Amino acid sequence: MIRLLRSFRDWRRRRAAARLAIDETQWQDAEYALPFLDRLNDDERTRLRELAAQFIAEKEWSGARGLQLTPAMQLSIALQACLPILELGLDWYRGWVGIVVYPGDFVIPRRIQDEDGVVHEYDDEVLGEAWEGGPVLLSWFENLDEIGDVSIVIHEFAHKLDMTNGEVDGMPALRADMRREEWSAAFGPAYADFCRRVDAGEETAIDPYAAEHPSEFFAVTSEVFFEAPDLLRDEYPAVYRELSRFYRQDPLANSAPAERRGPVG
Repeated sequence: MIRLLRSFRDWRRRRAAARLAIDETQWQDAEYALPFLDRLNDDERTRLRELAAQFIAEKEWSGARGLQLTPAMQLSIALQACLPILELGLDWYRGWVGIVVYPGDFVIPRRIQDEDGVVHEYDDEVLGEAWEGGPVLLSWFENLDEIGDVSIVIHEFAHKLDMTNGEVDGMPALRADMRREEWSAAFGPAYADFCRRVDAGEETAIDPYAAEHPSEFFAVTSEVFFEAPDLLRDEYPAVYRELSRFYRQDPLANSAPAERRGPVG
């Protein structure tokens, strides 16, 4: 029965995705703007497109502050969001449906209580946020130079994966062939070392925001794993190995990215 229900769900996803009628030019334009996808072989690229189309059809999209969402925006976000789950499947993003896209960064009111019981309220300017059981909030920039070498989408969807174990603690729900002890042995010392380097004022190749919390370390290293895998392997090889096992991908399997495919038209 479970297999039958899964087959029916997959059929519905494929059917809904087919209705989008995304053409080759649209795919190529979206992919060309994401150079880290060049590492994918033809089979992986095809499967990523199928997954991204199903993702677009399955989620509920909305633009904030008057932003008009376009197919190009959705394709770019979907390709980035689905890259981490290329070998895991869309069910890893189950339990929530909303994606809210803002034109540029946005402000979220915060309210925290310190150790002395004093409540502090402030406005937090952010590029994205993932809510447990709720939507993913993302900033959209037409000119990516405005935010530098950052993948907001991969970062926030890594947080969604982190939430699959019930806590946002830098450890997602690990697959049956992985062990929590091995994950902790890789990530614990790496996080402590990175925090030490940031606290010492060292200029790090990895975004210092990763030192904010173990969950941010997981999200940032996930970004680096897909965008600059050689950097992560050189900095923290044990973390690279655990992420490779979790995502079931090895971005460095090919010695060099595939030849760039230019946009059509």
